[in-house]
Amino acid sequence: MQAEVPSNAIGHRAVRREVRHVSARLKPLVGQLMFHFLVTAVVAWCILPFVWIILSSVKVPRELTALPPILPTRLTWENYARVFEDRPFERYIINSVIVAGSTTLFNLALGSLAAYALARLRIRGKLIILGLVLAISMFPEISIVSSLYVMLRNLKLLNTYSALVFPYSTFAMPLTIWVLTSFFRQIPKDLEEAALVDGCTPVQAMARIIMPLAAPGLFTTAILVFINAWNEFLFALTFTSTIERQTVPVGIAFLPVLFHVPWGSISAASVVVTIPLVVLVLIFQRRIISGLTAGAVKG
Repeated sequence: MQAEVPSNAIGHRAVRREVRHVSARLKPLVGQLMFHFLVTAVVAWCILPFVWIILSSVKVPRELTALPPILPTRLTWENYARVFEDRPFERYIINSVIVAGSTTLFNLALGSLAAYALARLRIRGKLIILGLVLAISMFPEISIVSSLYVMLRNLKLLNTYSALVFPYSTFAMPLTIWVLTSFFRQIPKDLEEAALVDGCTPVQAMARIIMPLAAPGLFTTAILVFINAWNEFLFALTFTSTIERQTVPVGIAFLPVLFHVPWGSISAASVVVTIPLVVLVLIFQRRIISGLTAGAVKG
């Protein structure tokens, strides 16, 4: 005869099975909650400074230095009006558009040709060339600003757009070449060969076939270069001396006056110069994502 199992032992086993079942169901839920919490924390960490700048730009002066910091009790647009009244801030914006746009076009024109050559032509020492290109961007700006200043002074280019476009391109070109080289490598060579068979020259094949396919990479590179040139401060401060050529970072730096820092105006100016970049990224976000993730998955 089989020994009879006590009823309390059967109950303990049932309880343990139920506990294991509940624990197995809770683990994925806890993992999801932790993931969402971390994502929320990271997003808040990135967004809160910009939100605080927006709130500061619409506060009255007495609330800007209130402790503890408070939300604005009354919205005011005086800070935005003061930005354009006290200084010709629209001139700074126009200068930044010209400099950043010219830098972007210059880098795309030369960088795409160099990247195409490195991706398609049989050149000895490709890795060495790419390494040297990347090494250029490793030099800190402050280490070469004095030599660049002397060079530009001798060429009589100080306080001109060229004094900013060429130095900006020096640091933006490595990024352009690296991004576009990896992108061109993902485009099948069969498409170029088919175009050549149909009577296209290598230049026509590149312009009509490769460049349209490389549009996501070109958009990604263009936006990254534009943002980098738009936000640059050291060269713009050093190589320009008048409002006719100074860019928005320099204009914001010159907003403070003696013994007074207009935090409201500085916040409003920061919002004004950041909005175009945000709009630009939102409009082309799909192309940016497709360009950054190109080549991540093969097949």
